[in-house]
Amino acid sequence: MDAAKPTRTDTQNQNQNQRRPNLNPNPNPNSKNKKKKGGPISMDHVLLALQETKDERDLRIRALFDFFDAANLGYLDYPQIEAGLSALQIPSHYKYAKDLFKVCDANRDGRVDYHEFRRYMDDKELELYRIFQAIDVKHSGCILPEELLDALLKAGIEIDDEELARFVEHVDKDNNGIITFEEWRDFLLLYPHEATIENIYQHWERVCLVDIGEQAVIPEGISKHVHRGKYFIAGGIAGATSRTATAPLDRLKVVLQVQTTRASIVPAIMKIWKEGGFLGFFRGNGLNVVKVTPESAIKFYAYESLKNVIGDGRGKDKGDIGASGRLLAGGMAGAVAQSAIYPLDLVKTRLQTCECEGGKVPKLGKLTKDIWVQEGPRAFYKGLVPSLLGIIPYAGIELAAYETLKDMSKTYILQDTEPGPLVQLGCGTISGALGATCVYPLQVIRTRMQAQRSNAAAAYKGMSDVFWRTLQHEGYRGFYKGLFPNLLKVVPAASITYLVYETMKNRLDLD
Repeated sequence: MDAAKPTRTDTQNQNQNQRRPNLNPNPNPNSKNKKKKGGPISMDHVLLALQETKDERDLRIRALFDFFDAANLGYLDYPQIEAGLSALQIPSHYKYAKDLFKVCDANRDGRVDYHEFRRYMDDKELELYRIFQAIDVKHSGCILPEELLDALLKAGIEIDDEELARFVEHVDKDNNGIITFEEWRDFLLLYPHEATIENIYQHWERVCLVDIGEQAVIPEGISKHVHRGKYFIAGGIAGATSRTATAPLDRLKVVLQVQTTRASIVPAIMKIWKEGGFLGFFRGNGLNVVKVTPESAIKFYAYESLKNVIGDGRGKDKGDIGASGRLLAGGMAGAVAQSAIYPLDLVKTRLQTCECEGGKVPKLGKLTKDIWVQEGPRAFYKGLVPSLLGIIPYAGIELAAYETLKDMSKTYILQDTEPGPLVQLGCGTISGALGATCVYPLQVIRTRMQAQRSNAAAAYKGMSDVFWRTLQHEGYRGFYKGLFPNLLKVVPAASITYLVYETMKNRLDLD
């Protein structure tokens, strides 16, 4: 957030400058931002880059704190931070007041004292110096336009010369064509999120729209961003890995679901073993992976995209849409993904539940052809309605619960540090079990509709027929046949999926 951003008119500039703190009492635009040799980056490097003494920096930070503490309370609360950002000409629809207050309030007592504010400033300036040094590959003490362009390209962001010029012009206050560390710091000092090159670019995008007012032109860098492909890769790998690891439990669950007589786990296991041995537990897994890879990829990409859409509609960042926003985004993403791969899901179910003739598993191509010829193309979408009725709340509950639990763990357990693998597995376990249990009856109805042939004598006439016949002959317990092996599959599957997805997001620089 540009803490020294000029306003649009001379009158506004004069009034605003009377209120603004002096962020650098000894500005030196010609100074070189060279790091001391030896050892890790420290505050001494920051002081050298800014040509400040420790006392001068103390005065600058105290002045900034006093600027926000306009009521002289001795601490900052949320209204003061919000008012301070407004005074810095940050429009109401682009404020990070909530996030800035949250990251500064280390002890969660609802107020930010000077020591907490100072801690944030220390951490932020060190963070900004590190990324400044990473971009300044020529070690000239400033960021040249071509260095900034290279950093953006390495992050997968493509921008044209005009956008690059606007980016540099916005940060370069003295208009000399380069970005000093002081200018870099002023642009990002009050930006409370991690200063990755992607986040910095997105921050500039919004500021750019604010600055050019009615002549706003949306920068095209993000529209060309390769993150779309990266989300597909991360989601696809996560889905394929988890589904293969839990394939035996998936086969057992499906076999139990289609049994209309009393279902028992041990006889079902013996039946699978007798028909195909060890590999019998993986029957249909190849098709399952072919199905789940695009399904998982579409679901996660749609979820991330829909969070952005919902956040934009509410004037918030995608991380602040709340549980209801996540529930909506997750449900819609699940519906999109399920509709896209449903024919594969049906063929997989038929492959897993059909009786083997002579001990031979039917070939995928022949099975698909038989369904097309004997039952028609509409047969591939049999059970889609109950499937969507199940997947919308399931995906919504699972994705929303996972992110909510992860945020809660960051806030109340990990003290704002990123969750590790064990926490991710725990959040995935709870969210997967919760979502699966809530919608399991609909999953049973869908599976029974998928497994039967349309031309069978006792074929179901629709999902209501499945419901009433199951209730009449098997009671309420019939809707929960296979729930235990399903949870044995879903819980580790969800945990593995989220663990692999988070790992891939980190590897692909999506966080």
